[in-house]
Amino acid sequence: MTTTDQPAGEPDTEGSYGASANFAVDFSSLTANIATVIKGKSTVIHLMALALIADGHVLVEDVPGVGKTSLGKALARSVDGRFGRVQFTPDLLPTDVTGVSVWNRGSDTFEFRPGPVFSNVLLADEINRASPKTQSALLESMAERQVTSDGVTHQLASPFMVIATQNPIEHEGTYALPEAQLDRFLMRLEIGYPDRAAELEILESHGDTREPADHLAPVLTSAQINAMSSSLERVYLAPALQRYLLDLADATRRHPTLSLGMSPRGVLALQRIVRAHAAAEGRAYATPDDVKKLARYVIPHRLLVTPESRMRGARPIDIVTEILDGVPVPRPGKG
Repeated sequence: MTTTDQPAGEPDTEGSYGASANFAVDFSSLTANIATVIKGKSTVIHLMALALIADGHVLVEDVPGVGKTSLGKALARSVDGRFGRVQFTPDLLPTDVTGVSVWNRGSDTFEFRPGPVFSNVLLADEINRASPKTQSALLESMAERQVTSDGVTHQLASPFMVIATQNPIEHEGTYALPEAQLDRFLMRLEIGYPDRAAELEILESHGDTREPADHLAPVLTSAQINAMSSSLERVYLAPALQRYLLDLADATRRHPTLSLGMSPRGVLALQRIVRAHAAAEGRAYATPDDVKKLARYVIPHRLLVTPESRMRGARPIDIVTEILDGVPVPRPGKG
């Protein structure tokens, strides 16, 4: 990958992930393919694709009917992957997600029947409706990328991404995700309603009963996504930029309105998706602007506002904006 306007003092490294492959071109092909069926949501598509390549999971907090299932299906189909979906309910068992061992009378042995978690992209719809035990089973799979049943460990597919949804309006019969579990998600997003022009395109494109994403042909393979993911370590972060990430995290930990700041896991997550964003832009190095663009999606859900501040209307996103405005940005050329 060639770069332009590379800051002085940074290595002239290649950002491509293969001799004949170009990260930015393939990333653009991926997002363009998804955009053929998901109208008017270029930012959300961009962030979802980044999360897939960054080996991250996304929590979508939004109202029903805005295209969460279609987006997940389009993402999976675009990379020739398997799409799975679980509707979380209060009576859902952990084995309904991960799989269960059943007795085979023919072979006189137990056989493992994989659950829907054995997918490349899994939509966990209304995750906060399931019991904490079932939530934990999914989140363990997210963290460990494996399922253990009867003492046998089964590896999950790669790439593997969970898109979990929550309805921000309904609270009756729900179990809130604890902060430790929220920290497992790379980002929290809102899809939102489409604008009028995009919604008109949706009306015109849904002429038959089949889901538009069902018509999508893959533009990349899962192997290519894995290669793109492996290449992210070669995206350069200057020492000053790494210190900037730590300064942001430290500011959340010392902020008077927060009782819980950004974890080390959160810092690593921000660094990884910043690298993915830089590579998607065709650069072999990251900049402070990359951090500022992505921090509002990566940091807020990891923070816990004090009860007193919450009563005064303080919101994590506003606090993150304040911190981004207040923490000095490293200047070009400074190592």
